[in-house]
Amino acid sequence: MSAEDRRFEVLRAIVADYVATHEPVGSRALVDRHHLRVSPATIRNDMAVLEDEGYIAQPHTSAGRIPTDMGYRLFVDRLSQVKPLSVGERKAIQGFLSAGVDLDDVLRRSVRLLAQLTRQVAVVQYPNLTRSVVRHVEVVLLGTSRLLLVVITDTGRVEQRVVEVEEAISDESVSALKSMLATTITGRRFADAAEGLRELVDLAEPGMKDAVTTTVSALLDALVEHPEGRLVLSGTSHATGAWADQPGSLRGVLEALDEQVTLLKLLAVLESPDAVMVSIGQENDDANLSTSALVSAGYGSGDMLMGGLAVVGPTRMDYPGTMAAVRAVARYVGETVAGR
Repeated sequence: MSAEDRRFEVLRAIVADYVATHEPVGSRALVDRHHLRVSPATIRNDMAVLEDEGYIAQPHTSAGRIPTDMGYRLFVDRLSQVKPLSVGERKAIQGFLSAGVDLDDVLRRSVRLLAQLTRQVAVVQYPNLTRSVVRHVEVVLLGTSRLLLVVITDTGRVEQRVVEVEEAISDESVSALKSMLATTITGRRFADAAEGLRELVDLAEPGMKDAVTTTVSALLDALVEHPEGRLVLSGTSHATGAWADQPGSLRGVLEALDEQVTLLKLLAVLESPDAVMVSIGQENDDANLSTSALVSAGYGSGDMLMGGLAVVGPTRMDYPGTMAAVRAVARYVGETVAGR
């Protein structure tokens, strides 16, 4: 074993002990708990090198060492593989998610399960409508001048809007409007259907102009121009315990979770359903998450990314276990949503 590999083993042991005990780790503890097959003096020398290189640091009140953001990053990057969940765990996840009655239920189940598996805060993003395909559109007359619009996507997402038109509208006009919308957007991604929706206003007959304009405006505003502002969170109660030794950070973390904009930005960088991403400490642009780590993954069907999910916890987290849970839940969420 090279000196570099040996020092990484020391770092790995420090990370493991600090995550487990929440206490700074000394060289004696490493000798007692880990079979590193080197002398205590060598471990002390390795710890000195790791500290000089910025991978571990010494808190003011302790003789032990704790990993830095750089240390966690090296540890995560050197993980040869994410340990898979057991067959029983995978079957339990699949069965729990497949029992969801609709998209909302599946996402609520997934985020609750992820929070339970990791004992951290979990968040899941609703499927991205800009990548979703319209499966069905319905227009229902609720009164003489009120319409209910229902759009169902291939991901199972259902959007409903009630619109008021200025003039009374007949059943025949409602059927015509439904036909126009179906022809324009059914089978197309919303990102591609936007221009077609706008063109409907120019193509509408004079007697239908008001209904078409109002309907198109509601669809564009609700489904195209303000996409994916919807997140589901679970496990926020875990935050209190997770940051118990960092009370000054807890308020900022809760503010970031409440704001959600930061989380949406972090999930927006996901490019495929395959990879697990880890953002540690100062790597997060939001100062409120400077003491946090975010483990995220996209979910979808094949190469198509539908949305993302993540776990937010302190930088002192069980990275291998969290990454395995996030990857497994993301995979089954994608399969469940795509299969609906």
